[in-house]
Amino acid sequence: MWNPSAYGWAELRPADTDEFATSVLEGLSRPHKTLPCRFFYDARGSELFEAITRLPEYYPTRTETAILDEYAAAMADGIPDRGVLVEFGSGSSLKTEILLHQLPQLEAYVMIDVSSTALLEARARLSARFPFLEVQPIVADFSHPVALPDHLAKHHKTGFFPGSTIGNLTPAEAAHLLRVFQDVLSPGARLIVGVDLKKDARRLVRAYDDAAGVTAAFNLNLLARINRELGGTFDLGAFRHKAVYNPREGRIEMHLESVKDQIAIVRGRRFRFGAGETIHTENSYKYTIAEFQALARSADWLPRRVWTDKDNLFSVHELIAC
Repeated sequence: MWNPSAYGWAELRPADTDEFATSVLEGLSRPHKTLPCRFFYDARGSELFEAITRLPEYYPTRTETAILDEYAAAMADGIPDRGVLVEFGSGSSLKTEILLHQLPQLEAYVMIDVSSTALLEARARLSARFPFLEVQPIVADFSHPVALPDHLAKHHKTGFFPGSTIGNLTPAEAAHLLRVFQDVLSPGARLIVGVDLKKDARRLVRAYDDAAGVTAAFNLNLLARINRELGGTFDLGAFRHKAVYNPREGRIEMHLESVKDQIAIVRGRRFRFGAGETIHTENSYKYTIAEFQALARSADWLPRRVWTDKDNLFSVHELIAC
């Protein structure tokens, strides 16, 4: 699932409303309708996602946190004294604290996120807990090259990208993002990245279609957001949440399925839906360890260590820039 901590809860500034409208109109105009998953996270969507992370079916958040708890010291041992930790899509930085406790000689922690609110709140908390650490926030979209502060240029850098957010990208997009990270971090840098693993399809589907219906409410809230912010006329009762595993692509897909023939209007444009027609709202790619290591090599990263939980549900990879 698209991790809101990676994209700062997708806060919309006034200028971004046009981007939201353009993306929605373009996606609904396609032969196979889509909506970008980055727009899940308005205030209500953010609340629902936090609830999802606490569901018994949704294993990724607690499993990755447990891996970090167990292996943080090993992950930190490749970061030299006066090194710099750079997190892409830092959000609340809660998982990062697990690493920071193992890095008393770290020179700086650079947190990159589109949400200034999330950055300010995390900086205040971390500065209080780690008073001798330089905490440097950067408001930016990490999917594009980001310039780090000049005074940190000569320090060894380690990138941190937890949350399995990389799974929301196609393999080609994921490889491109890994190259962007390499450009930001410089040759010889390390990257620690969380990756969800392939497993029984029934378990995967349950994680994205929970018995309590929280994920369904999360998915349908995207239509509610269109109604609120773009004057849409979607009847939420006429769509249902649908999560399926696509074995050929190796991904979970989330859809909103129309339960009847209907018309919805957005910004004055009419969109027809046939009964059973879907809007594709999210992908979440799953990898074997070997598959992700091959992807990393294709983007000029050298795979090193891998840490997993005892049930092999989730993995955290160490990569070295070639």
